Amino acid sequence: MRQGPLAHREFRRLWLAGLISDTGDWLLLVALPILVFQLTGSPLQTSFAFLVELAPAVLLGPVAGHLADRWDRRRMLVGITAVQAVALLPLLLVHDRGDLPVLYAVIAVEAAMLTLFGPAKNALLPTLVPQEQLVAANSLVGLNQNLGRLVGGALGGLLLTLSGLPVIVVVDLVTFAVAAVLIAGIATGTRAVAETGRKPAGGIAFGGRRIRIGLAIAALAGCAQGIFVVLFVVWVVRELGGGATETGLLRGVQAIGSIGLGLLLATSRRTPGPATLVAAGAGAFGLLSFAVWNGPAVTDALPVYIALFILVGAPGIAMLTGLISLLQQETTDQVRGRVFGVFGAIFEGSSGVGMLAAGLLADRIGIMPMLDLQAALYLAAGATALLLIRPNWSGPVIRKPARRSDVVHPH
Repeated sequence: MRQGPLAHREFRRLWLAGLISDTGDWLLLVALPILVFQLTGSPLQTSFAFLVELAPAVLLGPVAGHLADRWDRRRMLVGITAVQAVALLPLLLVHDRGDLPVLYAVIAVEAAMLTLFGPAKNALLPTLVPQEQLVAANSLVGLNQNLGRLVGGALGGLLLTLSGLPVIVVVDLVTFAVAAVLIAGIATGTRAVAETGRKPAGGIAFGGRRIRIGLAIAALAGCAQGIFVVLFVVWVVRELGGGATETGLLRGVQAIGSIGLGLLLATSRRTPGPATLVAAGAGAFGLLSFAVWNGPAVTDALPVYIALFILVGAPGIAMLTGLISLLQQETTDQVRGRVFGVFGAIFEGSSGVGMLAAGLLADRIGIMPMLDLQAALYLAAGATALLLIRPNWSGPVIRKPARRSDVVHPH
Protein backbone atom coordinates (compact mmCIF):
# COMPACT_ATOMS: atom_id res chain seq x y z
CA MET A 1 0.00 0.00 0.00
CA ARG A 2 1.25 3.46 -0.92
CA GLN A 3 2.29 5.50 2.10
CA GLY A 4 0.91 9.00 2.45
CA PRO A 5 2.57 12.12 3.88
CA LEU A 6 1.46 11.30 7.43
CA ALA A 7 3.70 8.22 7.32
CA HIS A 8 6.66 10.63 7.68
CA ARG A 9 7.21 11.53 11.32
CA GLU A 10 8.57 15.02 10.67
CA PHE A 11 5.65 16.04 8.47
CA ARG A 12 3.22 14.47 10.93
CA ARG A 13 4.53 16.73 13.71
CA LEU A 14 4.31 19.83 11.50
CA TRP A 15 0.81 18.91 10.39
CA LEU A 16 -0.45 18.29 13.93
CA ALA A 17 1.13 21.52 15.16
CA GLY A 18 -0.64 23.36 12.33
CA LEU A 19 -4.00 21.80 13.17
CA ILE A 20 -3.71 22.84 16.82
CA SER A 21 -2.43 26.36 16.14
CA ASP A 22 -4.95 26.97 13.32
CA THR A 23 -7.76 26.13 15.74
CA GLY A 24 -6.31 28.62 18.20
CA ASP A 25 -5.92 31.24 15.47
CA TRP A 26 -9.59 30.97 14.54
CA LEU A 27 -10.56 31.35 18.19
CA LEU A 28 -8.94 34.75 18.06
CA LEU A 29 -9.94 35.68 14.48
CA VAL A 30 -13.61 35.23 15.32
CA ALA A 31 -13.59 36.58 18.86
CA LEU A 32 -11.60 39.82 18.47
CA PRO A 33 -13.71 41.53 15.77
CA ILE A 34 -16.84 40.59 17.76
CA LEU A 35 -15.26 42.11 20.85
CA VAL A 36 -14.39 45.32 18.97
CA PHE A 37 -18.01 45.66 17.86
CA GLN A 38 -19.26 44.95 21.39
CA LEU A 39 -17.00 47.65 22.83
CA THR A 40 -17.64 50.29 20.16
CA GLY A 41 -20.88 49.45 18.33
CA SER A 42 -19.07 50.77 15.25
CA PRO A 43 -18.81 48.88 11.96
CA LEU A 44 -15.96 51.26 11.02
CA GLN A 45 -13.94 50.28 14.07
CA THR A 46 -14.66 46.62 13.34
CA SER A 47 -13.45 46.97 9.75
CA PHE A 48 -10.34 48.72 11.07
CA ALA A 49 -9.56 45.55 13.05
CA PHE A 50 -9.52 43.61 9.76
CA LEU A 51 -7.26 46.23 8.13
CA VAL A 52 -4.81 46.06 11.04
CA GLU A 53 -4.69 42.31 10.46
CA LEU A 54 -4.09 42.71 6.71
CA ALA A 55 -1.30 45.33 6.77
CA PRO A 56 1.56 43.19 8.18
CA ALA A 57 1.10 40.56 5.47
CA VAL A 58 1.64 43.18 2.77
CA LEU A 59 4.48 45.03 4.47
CA LEU A 60 6.42 42.11 5.97
CA GLY A 61 5.93 39.40 3.33
CA PRO A 62 9.23 39.89 1.45
CA VAL A 63 11.14 40.33 4.73
CA ALA A 64 9.56 37.14 6.08
CA GLY A 65 10.67 35.21 3.02
CA HIS A 66 14.22 36.52 3.26
CA LEU A 67 14.44 35.46 6.90
CA ALA A 68 13.04 32.02 6.07
CA ASP A 69 15.91 31.51 3.63
CA ARG A 70 18.63 32.70 6.02
CA TRP A 71 17.57 31.23 9.36
CA ASP A 72 16.99 27.68 10.53
CA ARG A 73 13.31 27.28 9.64
CA ARG A 74 12.41 24.89 12.43
CA ARG A 75 13.87 27.19 15.08
CA MET A 76 12.24 30.15 13.39
CA LEU A 77 8.82 28.48 13.59
CA VAL A 78 9.32 27.61 17.25
CA GLY A 79 10.35 31.19 18.05
CA ILE A 80 7.40 32.69 16.16
CA THR A 81 4.95 30.40 17.94
CA ALA A 82 6.43 31.37 21.31
CA VAL A 83 6.08 35.08 20.48
CA GLN A 84 2.46 34.48 19.43
CA ALA A 85 1.76 32.95 22.82
CA VAL A 86 3.40 35.76 24.81
CA ALA A 87 1.74 38.46 22.66
CA LEU A 88 -1.68 37.24 23.81
CA LEU A 89 -1.11 38.25 27.43
CA PRO A 90 -1.90 42.00 27.02
CA LEU A 91 -5.44 40.98 26.04
CA LEU A 92 -6.01 40.25 29.73
CA LEU A 93 -5.87 44.04 30.23
CA VAL A 94 -8.71 44.75 27.77
CA HIS A 95 -11.92 45.63 29.60
CA ASP A 96 -13.54 48.61 27.89
CA ARG A 97 -13.37 50.93 24.88
CA GLY A 98 -10.37 52.78 26.29
CA ASP A 99 -8.32 49.60 25.95
CA LEU A 100 -8.83 49.33 22.17
CA PRO A 101 -5.22 50.41 21.37
CA VAL A 102 -4.01 47.36 23.30
CA LEU A 103 -6.36 45.10 21.36
CA TYR A 104 -5.30 46.56 18.00
CA ALA A 105 -1.64 46.17 18.96
CA VAL A 106 -2.17 42.49 19.75
CA ILE A 107 -3.97 41.96 16.43
CA ALA A 108 -1.05 43.61 14.60
CA VAL A 109 1.60 41.52 16.38
CA GLU A 110 -0.28 38.26 15.84
CA ALA A 111 -0.78 39.12 12.17
CA ALA A 112 2.91 39.94 11.82
CA MET A 113 3.87 36.60 13.35
CA LEU A 114 1.52 34.77 10.99
CA THR A 115 3.20 36.59 8.09
CA LEU A 116 6.59 35.36 9.27
CA PHE A 117 5.25 31.85 9.89
CA GLY A 118 3.79 31.18 6.43
CA PRO A 119 6.93 31.38 4.24
CA ALA A 120 9.01 29.39 6.74
CA LYS A 121 6.39 26.63 6.94
CA ASN A 122 5.86 26.45 3.16
CA ALA A 123 9.62 26.39 2.59
CA LEU A 124 10.19 23.69 5.22
CA LEU A 125 7.41 21.35 4.10
CA PRO A 126 9.04 20.09 0.85
CA THR A 127 12.03 18.86 2.88
CA LEU A 128 9.77 16.64 5.00
CA VAL A 129 8.01 14.55 2.32
CA PRO A 130 8.96 13.10 -1.07
CA GLN A 131 8.25 15.49 -3.92
CA GLU A 132 5.54 13.30 -5.42
CA GLN A 133 3.59 13.68 -2.15
CA LEU A 134 3.61 17.49 -2.12
CA VAL A 135 0.02 17.81 -3.38
CA ALA A 136 -1.24 15.36 -0.75
CA ALA A 137 0.78 17.09 1.98
CA ASN A 138 -0.47 20.55 1.05
CA SER A 139 -4.02 19.18 0.92
CA LEU A 140 -3.64 18.07 4.53
CA VAL A 141 -2.33 21.52 5.48
CA GLY A 142 -5.34 23.11 3.76
CA LEU A 143 -7.54 20.66 5.61
CA ASN A 144 -6.13 22.01 8.88
CA GLN A 145 -7.24 25.53 8.05
CA ASN A 146 -10.80 24.44 7.35
CA LEU A 147 -11.03 22.17 10.38
CA GLY A 148 -9.60 25.01 12.45
CA ARG A 149 -12.26 27.36 11.05
CA LEU A 150 -15.06 24.94 11.87
CA VAL A 151 -13.88 24.13 15.40
CA GLY A 152 -12.05 27.29 16.41
CA GLY A 153 -14.55 29.70 14.83
CA ALA A 154 -17.53 28.17 16.57
CA LEU A 155 -15.63 27.78 19.84
CA GLY A 156 -14.36 31.38 19.73
CA GLY A 157 -17.86 32.88 19.54
CA LEU A 158 -19.16 30.48 22.19
CA LEU A 159 -16.33 31.07 24.67
CA LEU A 160 -16.57 34.85 24.24
CA THR A 161 -20.28 34.69 25.05
CA LEU A 162 -20.04 32.27 27.98
CA SER A 163 -16.67 32.99 29.58
CA GLY A 164 -15.23 36.18 28.15
CA LEU A 165 -11.87 37.04 26.63
CA PRO A 166 -9.55 35.72 29.40
CA VAL A 167 -10.61 32.10 28.78
CA ILE A 168 -9.96 32.51 25.04
CA VAL A 169 -6.49 33.90 25.83
CA VAL A 170 -5.65 30.91 28.02
CA VAL A 171 -6.96 28.34 25.52
CA ASP A 172 -5.12 30.00 22.63
CA LEU A 173 -1.92 30.23 24.66
CA VAL A 174 -2.07 26.49 25.32
CA THR A 175 -2.50 25.73 21.60
CA PHE A 176 0.59 27.79 20.77
CA ALA A 177 2.62 26.08 23.49
CA VAL A 178 1.68 22.58 22.27
CA ALA A 179 2.40 23.56 18.66
CA ALA A 180 5.85 24.91 19.63
CA VAL A 181 6.75 21.63 21.38
CA LEU A 182 5.68 19.59 18.33
CA ILE A 183 7.68 21.75 15.90
CA ALA A 184 10.74 21.69 18.16
CA GLY A 185 10.80 17.90 17.81
CA ILE A 186 11.18 18.02 14.01
CA ALA A 187 14.55 16.78 12.81
CA THR A 188 16.31 18.28 9.80
CA GLY A 189 14.28 17.47 6.72
CA THR A 190 16.82 16.12 4.26
CA ARG A 191 15.87 12.44 4.18
CA ALA A 192 12.56 12.79 2.35
CA VAL A 193 14.09 14.95 -0.38
CA ALA A 194 16.85 12.43 -0.94
CA GLU A 195 14.28 9.65 -1.37
CA THR A 196 12.75 11.30 -4.42
CA GLY A 197 15.91 11.28 -6.50
CA ARG A 198 14.71 14.60 -7.89
CA LYS A 199 15.31 18.21 -7.08
CA PRO A 200 13.44 21.45 -7.86
CA ALA A 201 14.45 23.46 -10.88
CA GLY A 202 15.34 27.11 -11.06
CA GLY A 203 17.93 28.62 -8.76
CA ILE A 204 16.92 32.26 -9.12
CA ALA A 205 13.99 33.19 -6.92
CA PHE A 206 11.83 34.83 -9.61
CA GLY A 207 13.63 33.81 -12.77
CA GLY A 208 11.29 30.94 -13.60
CA ARG A 209 8.42 31.49 -15.99
CA ARG A 210 6.14 29.21 -13.98
CA ILE A 211 6.90 31.12 -10.77
CA ARG A 212 5.92 34.42 -12.39
CA ILE A 213 2.72 32.89 -13.76
CA GLY A 214 1.93 31.48 -10.30
CA LEU A 215 2.35 34.90 -8.71
CA ALA A 216 0.10 36.45 -11.38
CA ILE A 217 -2.56 33.88 -10.51
CA ALA A 218 -2.18 34.78 -6.83
CA ALA A 219 -2.81 38.45 -7.70
CA LEU A 220 -6.01 37.64 -9.62
CA ALA A 221 -7.31 35.31 -6.90
CA GLY A 222 -6.45 37.78 -4.13
CA CYS A 223 -8.35 40.61 -5.82
CA ALA A 224 -11.37 38.32 -6.26
CA GLN A 225 -11.20 37.33 -2.59
CA GLY A 226 -11.14 40.99 -1.52
CA ILE A 227 -14.30 41.75 -3.49
CA PHE A 228 -15.99 38.74 -1.90
CA VAL A 229 -15.09 39.76 1.66
CA VAL A 230 -16.69 43.18 1.27
CA LEU A 231 -19.79 42.31 -0.75
CA PHE A 232 -20.81 38.85 0.46
CA VAL A 233 -22.84 40.11 3.42
CA VAL A 234 -24.49 42.76 1.25
CA TRP A 235 -25.44 40.11 -1.32
CA VAL A 236 -27.00 37.85 1.32
CA VAL A 237 -29.11 40.72 2.67
CA ARG A 238 -30.19 42.27 -0.63
CA GLU A 239 -30.49 39.26 -2.91
CA LEU A 240 -31.50 36.46 -0.53
CA GLY A 241 -33.26 38.56 2.10
CA GLY A 242 -31.13 36.93 4.79
CA GLY A 243 -29.35 38.15 7.88
CA ALA A 244 -26.58 37.19 10.27
CA THR A 245 -27.76 33.59 10.61
CA GLU A 246 -27.83 32.97 6.86
CA THR A 247 -24.50 34.76 6.39
CA GLY A 248 -22.76 32.66 9.02
CA LEU A 249 -24.32 29.44 7.72
CA LEU A 250 -23.24 30.00 4.11
CA ARG A 251 -19.70 30.96 5.11
CA GLY A 252 -19.43 27.96 7.39
CA VAL A 253 -20.64 25.28 4.97
CA GLN A 254 -17.86 26.15 2.51
CA ALA A 255 -15.55 24.24 4.83
CA ILE A 256 -17.49 21.04 4.10
CA GLY A 257 -16.51 21.06 0.43
CA SER A 258 -12.94 22.03 1.29
CA ILE A 259 -12.59 19.23 3.81
CA GLY A 260 -14.13 16.69 1.43
CA LEU A 261 -11.78 17.44 -1.46
CA GLY A 262 -8.82 17.86 0.89
CA LEU A 263 -9.35 14.36 2.24
CA LEU A 264 -9.73 13.00 -1.29
CA LEU A 265 -6.47 14.56 -2.47
CA ALA A 266 -4.64 13.50 0.67
CA THR A 267 -5.68 9.84 0.39
CA SER A 268 -5.77 9.26 -3.38
CA ARG A 269 -3.28 6.84 -4.88
CA ARG A 270 -2.64 9.35 -7.68
CA THR A 271 -3.21 13.08 -7.54
CA PRO A 272 -3.47 15.59 -10.40
CA GLY A 273 -0.46 17.77 -11.11
CA PRO A 274 -0.29 21.18 -9.43
CA ALA A 275 -0.94 23.11 -12.67
CA THR A 276 -4.00 20.99 -13.42
CA LEU A 277 -5.34 21.61 -9.93
CA VAL A 278 -4.87 25.38 -10.27
CA ALA A 279 -6.53 25.56 -13.69
CA ALA A 280 -9.45 23.29 -12.80
CA GLY A 281 -9.92 24.79 -9.34
CA ALA A 282 -9.89 28.43 -10.45
CA GLY A 283 -12.11 27.72 -13.46
CA ALA A 284 -14.68 25.80 -11.41
CA PHE A 285 -14.55 28.51 -8.74
CA GLY A 286 -15.39 31.16 -11.34
CA LEU A 287 -18.26 29.19 -12.88
CA LEU A 288 -19.79 28.36 -9.49
CA SER A 289 -19.45 32.00 -8.44
CA PHE A 290 -21.40 33.14 -11.50
CA ALA A 291 -24.11 30.60 -10.65
CA VAL A 292 -24.27 31.72 -7.01
CA TRP A 293 -24.36 35.48 -7.59
CA ASN A 294 -26.95 35.33 -10.37
CA GLY A 295 -29.00 32.51 -8.89
CA PRO A 296 -31.52 34.76 -7.07
CA ALA A 297 -32.93 35.72 -10.46
CA VAL A 298 -34.24 32.14 -10.52
CA THR A 299 -34.69 31.23 -6.85
CA ASP A 300 -33.80 32.52 -3.40
CA ALA A 301 -34.40 29.17 -1.66
CA LEU A 302 -31.74 28.86 1.04
CA PRO A 303 -31.13 25.07 0.58
CA VAL A 304 -30.03 25.75 -3.00
CA TYR A 305 -27.34 28.14 -1.82
CA ILE A 306 -26.26 25.87 1.01
CA ALA A 307 -25.57 23.21 -1.63
CA LEU A 308 -23.77 25.68 -3.90
CA PHE A 309 -21.57 27.02 -1.12
CA ILE A 310 -20.62 23.49 -0.08
CA LEU A 311 -19.52 22.91 -3.68
CA VAL A 312 -17.60 26.19 -3.79
CA GLY A 313 -15.28 25.01 -1.02
CA ALA A 314 -13.86 22.22 -3.18
CA PRO A 315 -12.36 24.24 -6.07
CA GLY A 316 -11.05 26.76 -3.56
CA ILE A 317 -8.81 24.24 -1.83
CA ALA A 318 -7.87 22.66 -5.18
CA MET A 319 -6.62 26.01 -6.49
CA LEU A 320 -4.68 26.89 -3.33
CA THR A 321 -3.17 23.41 -2.93
CA GLY A 322 -2.07 23.38 -6.56
CA LEU A 323 -0.60 26.87 -6.40
CA ILE A 324 1.44 26.24 -3.25
CA SER A 325 2.66 22.87 -4.55
CA LEU A 326 3.64 24.46 -7.86
CA LEU A 327 5.73 27.17 -6.19
CA GLN A 328 7.38 24.61 -3.91
CA GLN A 329 8.35 22.43 -6.86
CA GLU A 330 9.61 25.28 -9.01
CA THR A 331 12.02 26.74 -6.45
CA THR A 332 15.20 25.52 -4.83
CA ASP A 333 15.46 25.30 -1.07
CA GLN A 334 17.80 28.31 -0.99
CA VAL A 335 15.21 30.76 -2.36
CA ARG A 336 11.89 29.12 -1.53
CA GLY A 337 11.20 31.30 1.49
CA ARG A 338 11.57 34.50 -0.53
CA VAL A 339 9.14 33.27 -3.16
CA PHE A 340 6.53 32.48 -0.54
CA GLY A 341 7.10 35.78 1.22
CA VAL A 342 6.34 37.64 -1.99
CA PHE A 343 3.46 35.26 -2.72
CA GLY A 344 1.82 36.19 0.59
CA ALA A 345 2.39 39.91 0.06
CA ILE A 346 0.92 39.77 -3.45
CA PHE A 347 -2.15 37.81 -2.38
CA GLU A 348 -2.92 39.98 0.64
CA GLY A 349 -2.10 43.21 -1.21
CA SER A 350 -4.39 42.21 -4.07
CA SER A 351 -7.08 41.36 -1.53
CA GLY A 352 -6.77 44.90 -0.22
CA VAL A 353 -7.13 46.26 -3.77
CA GLY A 354 -10.26 44.13 -4.21
CA MET A 355 -11.71 45.37 -0.93
CA LEU A 356 -11.02 48.98 -1.87
CA ALA A 357 -12.51 48.56 -5.35
CA ALA A 358 -15.62 46.92 -3.92
CA GLY A 359 -16.06 49.68 -1.35
CA LEU A 360 -15.61 52.49 -3.89
CA LEU A 361 -17.49 51.06 -6.87
CA ALA A 362 -20.32 48.94 -5.48
CA ASP A 363 -22.60 51.91 -4.78
CA ARG A 364 -21.81 53.48 -8.16
CA ILE A 365 -22.23 50.53 -10.48
CA GLY A 366 -24.09 48.07 -8.22
CA ILE A 367 -23.00 45.00 -6.32
CA MET A 368 -23.95 42.52 -9.07
CA PRO A 369 -21.46 43.83 -11.66
CA MET A 370 -18.76 43.77 -8.98
CA LEU A 371 -19.61 40.20 -7.98
CA ASP A 372 -19.64 39.14 -11.63
CA LEU A 373 -16.20 40.74 -11.89
CA GLN A 374 -15.13 38.63 -8.92
CA ALA A 375 -16.22 35.48 -10.77
CA ALA A 376 -14.50 36.67 -13.95
CA LEU A 377 -11.23 37.16 -12.06
CA TYR A 378 -11.28 33.50 -11.01
CA LEU A 379 -11.94 32.47 -14.61
CA ALA A 380 -9.01 34.65 -15.67
CA ALA A 381 -6.85 32.90 -13.05
CA GLY A 382 -7.91 29.53 -14.46
CA ALA A 383 -7.13 30.64 -18.01
CA THR A 384 -3.73 31.93 -16.90
CA ALA A 385 -3.02 28.58 -15.26
CA LEU A 386 -3.47 26.88 -18.65
CA LEU A 387 -0.14 28.48 -19.58
CA LEU A 388 1.44 26.18 -17.00
CA ILE A 389 0.18 22.99 -18.63
CA ARG A 390 2.28 21.47 -21.38
CA PRO A 391 1.70 18.06 -22.93
CA ASN A 392 4.94 16.55 -21.67
CA TRP A 393 5.25 18.37 -18.33
CA SER A 394 4.97 16.26 -15.18
CA GLY A 395 6.98 18.37 -12.76
CA PRO A 396 10.31 20.15 -12.40
CA VAL A 397 12.53 17.11 -12.95
CA ILE A 398 16.12 17.09 -14.17
CA ARG A 399 16.01 17.41 -17.94
CA LYS A 400 16.65 14.32 -20.04
CA PRO A 401 16.04 13.48 -23.69
CA ALA A 402 12.39 12.72 -24.31
CA ARG A 403 11.43 9.25 -25.43
CA ARG A 404 8.71 8.78 -27.98
CA SER A 405 6.47 7.18 -25.34
CA ASP A 406 6.87 10.21 -23.06
CA VAL A 407 5.14 12.55 -25.49
CA VAL A 408 1.39 12.95 -25.21
CA HIS A 409 -0.10 14.20 -28.43
CA PRO A 410 -3.16 16.47 -28.21
CA HIS A 411 -6.37 15.23 -29.77
